[in-house]
Amino acid sequence: MSQSTGCVYLIGAGCGQADLITLRGLELLRQCDAVVYDDLIADELLQAAPPQARRIYMGKRLGRHSAPQEEISQTLVELAGHGLRVARLKGGDPFVFGRGGEEALALQAAGIPFQVVPGISSSIAIPALAGIPVTHRGLSRGFHVVTAHTAQGGRDDFDRLAKLEGTLVFLMGLSHLRGIAQGLIAAGKSPQTPAAVVSGGCAPHPATVRAPLGQLAAAAEQAGVQPPAVIVVGETAALDLTSAAKRPLEGIQAAVVGTPVLQQRLHQVLTPLGARPFAVLTSQLEELPCSFDWNTLCDGTPRWVVLTSQNGVDCFFRRLNEQHIDLRRLHACRFAAIGKATAASLADHGIQADLCPPVHTTHALAQALVEAVPQGEPVYLFRSALGSPELYHRLAEHTYTEDIPLYTLRAPDGDCTSLFSQIQQSDYLVFSSASGVSFFLDTFGSIPEGPVCVCIGPVTAQALASHCKTPPLTAQDISASGIRDTILAHRTVHK
Repeated sequence: MSQSTGCVYLIGAGCGQADLITLRGLELLRQCDAVVYDDLIADELLQAAPPQARRIYMGKRLGRHSAPQEEISQTLVELAGHGLRVARLKGGDPFVFGRGGEEALALQAAGIPFQVVPGISSSIAIPALAGIPVTHRGLSRGFHVVTAHTAQGGRDDFDRLAKLEGTLVFLMGLSHLRGIAQGLIAAGKSPQTPAAVVSGGCAPHPATVRAPLGQLAAAAEQAGVQPPAVIVVGETAALDLTSAAKRPLEGIQAAVVGTPVLQQRLHQVLTPLGARPFAVLTSQLEELPCSFDWNTLCDGTPRWVVLTSQNGVDCFFRRLNEQHIDLRRLHACRFAAIGKATAASLADHGIQADLCPPVHTTHALAQALVEAVPQGEPVYLFRSALGSPELYHRLAEHTYTEDIPLYTLRAPDGDCTSLFSQIQQSDYLVFSSASGVSFFLDTFGSIPEGPVCVCIGPVTAQALASHCKTPPLTAQDISASGIRDTILAHRTVHK
């Protein structure tokens, strides 16, 4: 084998949120040169791969055009053959009806080194998340996992399945649900047997329906359950071991347009409340060339440094570090932040904001600075090139002001149009910048009517307003927490 040959990691990505992947799987993902991924892989996992890593979608879904298994295996062989470390992200566990065995055999035959990283199978994870254990003392001493294709083999298969003790778990079977139920009943299974259909994990339309086996298909159709879904048949399906007290945003879906940092922070504040944020149009931060003389801030003259975003704070301190500037040399500078989140990010770097307006808007920040800064004292705006010109013009009328763009945002790479249907059926559509609104309109052409639009601040809301039939919600605080509080308040009123 050539020394340039790479390797493949067959990683089970778990079911649902990104943090259900194993630590080993995440670590290998962070080291890869290419990611080959399935349907329903959490976007946060794709973001965990190095920025330069190739991202190759090769999902397989019923009713959709998908790559043949042979093509997927060949792609893995070719990528590793070119010396790349390939993360093959598979939903659930690679070897539980994930066709990971076929990919492993193809890699073996080609002499490609590979490593299997087990994952949480949907056969146990999806029922568990709905409060259904596949085993339970006194009810089920074991469980059997089959696919709908296995159950379609004929009367002999149903005769065998109906006689099995314990819990039956059917994967990829929603389109055959009525036939599965009828086949089991005809083979002797009681129509009163507890059963359930669960669509969860990263499914676009999460739902849990419990009913006796004889009524399950009708109940699932009435509830509008959509694939992918897991079917559970057995006594444990009647259990509901989820918390009796539902979280305030339980089951709510929020489509998020923004940078990876904002999407991660929204995930951190929304998921503990039961919401399910997912990323769309992940805009990329691109740092810009900067001719500003950073030693200007170090001459002991009183000056103001103004920061209007957490991204701006991070870029500002990165540039200082690149210039080898000791923070103690900025002792004469005073710092202003547009809101609590930006001020908190500033504090993470060891500096407390001298000014943070009570209303976290560009207009309020401009007014607060005009009142606080003596005429003639220099002000430096370190921010995005896409920032509103209002702040600069208002300050320039009052004192010497420089607008220094440190970064810009660019539209995401790749085709995201397949997400539009999922966005339409979401509860909320979150925008974190006016540029995100532009990216969305350029990609999809219009704002869908289904979800309630939520904007991080008034500038974003102004960019969106003329494209919405109903006024968007606007966070009072320009931060992920502000967006969370806005959704919570709206949900409380419109339950």
